[in-house]
Amino acid sequence: MQHAPRLTTKPNVLLVDDDIELVGMFRDYLERDGFNVTCCHDGLSGAEAALTGQHDIVVLDVMMPGLDGFQALLKIRASSAIPVIMLTARGDDADRISGLEDGADDYVPKPCSPRELAARLRAILKRPKGKEGKTGQTIMVGTLTLWPGQRRAEDDGRLLELTSTEFSLLEVLARHAGRPVSKPQLSEEAIGRPLARFDRSIDVHIHSIRNKLKLCGDGRSRIQTVIRKGYLLMAE
Repeated sequence: MQHAPRLTTKPNVLLVDDDIELVGMFRDYLERDGFNVTCCHDGLSGAEAALTGQHDIVVLDVMMPGLDGFQALLKIRASSAIPVIMLTARGDDADRISGLEDGADDYVPKPCSPRELAARLRAILKRPKGKEGKTGQTIMVGTLTLWPGQRRAEDDGRLLELTSTEFSLLEVLARHAGRPVSKPQLSEEAIGRPLARFDRSIDVHIHSIRNKLKLCGDGRSRIQTVIRKGYLLMAE
């Protein structure tokens, strides 16, 4: 799976939405706020543009004619780990969960302000992109090995295909291996935003990560739910 390109001076954002007026408003704001913006107005051309390697992040609307946002996301995820933010109908938990299960990194409910969208973009884009540093030291937890500087993880020598958000969550859990980490802390440290009330995104991402990790020798999941305390990555 190819990964998102290294950021240039201005992050390159791909907006995919058939609402031309809304896209224009987002584009104008984001360009003033320091982003380069490319727009597509249907799912097929948006998915194709996302796979060119010319963008750092994609904003993808769910409701589009022809190839909808979910189908476009699956097409992107078949060969790319580029970060994707889904635009979903406000209050539609089914859309949010479906998008996250299909590999979206985050979602923004519509209608939303350009300022909120910009904040979500920056939260994801501030994650390391292959540069080693203090946070780039190798992390080893049992058979699990993470290279934060490369955004790469292996479990028992097998490369894990993780989205950007899944890697960030697993990294936080690995740094606290053997201790529970609360969902608010996971949201702040891994996703880059406070945990909203009734927000199930952390749970959906953790479910996906669990399915990608080997089970413990006794058949238990490597990531345990600790009631009222959060999630815990088993240290062995």
